[in-house]
Amino acid sequence: MAAEWHNAVTEARQATGFTGDVVQRTVDGIGAALRLDHRAGFYTELGALSDSGAFDAFLNHWWTQALADSAPDEDTREHAIDFADVTVSLYARSADGSTATQAEIEALIAGAEAS
Repeated sequence: MAAEWHNAVTEARQATGFTGDVVQRTVDGIGAALRLDHRAGFYTELGALSDSGAFDAFLNHWWTQALADSAPDEDTREHAIDFADVTVSLYARSADGSTATQAEIEALIAGAEAS
């Protein structure tokens, strides 16, 4: 899976033009990059994981947050989040996971809010 992640990061950099530092997608890398107010939630959620299948989704979510937290300014933060979204989507696709388009996600949210 490490090769798939590396390929997704490389492809996402090319697609988005992101040139910032990339946080390591490890517990230590993410934990170190998170702002203090997010770090407690990260470690609490990590301790509560009971399903190894959920670990990948956990890493993807918190990796994105760590990239956002480590950005030096708002413009870089937004670019880092776009880069993270593309990277996670490419990684999920390479691992035969399901991916959804932004339009599909927005439709699901709209449907849930209407209920």
